[in-house]
Amino acid sequence: MLEKGLVEIYTGDGKGKTTAAFGLALRAAGQGNRVLIYQFLKPEFVECGERFILRKGPGSIKVDCLDQPWDMAVSFNDEKQVSRMRDAIRLVLRKISEMAKDRAYDLFVLDEIVFCLSKGLADIDDVRGIIRGRDSSVEIVLTGRGATTELMELADLVTEMKSIRHPFDKGIEARRGIEY
Repeated sequence: MLEKGLVEIYTGDGKGKTTAAFGLALRAAGQGNRVLIYQFLKPEFVECGERFILRKGPGSIKVDCLDQPWDMAVSFNDEKQVSRMRDAIRLVLRKISEMAKDRAYDLFVLDEIVFCLSKGLADIDDVRGIIRGRDSSVEIVLTGRGATTELMELADLVTEMKSIRHPFDKGIEARRGIEY
């Protein structure tokens, strides 16, 4: 339903990247657009409130995730897990590339793909292929920490979330319903 699709990046060390992307997805769906949100690094066993509610309700937002075991604290130290994750991400990005080319959805949100790129779990060429090969009316939103200059040059809009103060700094852990 969009005439011209753009590329948006939400990055930075502050809170709100995924939240902003989900808000945009709700807005797009409310205007009749078909939306795919793909969550990288947030497997099925991670209890994400945003995923729960969108899967419960009717609508034109599909939420999917890379259902690979992944623990941010230890998985980067295990080359087998890193290799498995790279392969899984590459396969998903290829599927998303085909869907974006065929305009299976009007809006694609690739949640945490920026972080995956910054940590070497995803390849910039795969993301560049999605952006360049998509139907011209498809909107792409990329979220995650660590956007490089090379990635940002591919975007029409880049927003950096900057942390000024965060409850984690005071030892307050992630809260169900607010952080996840």
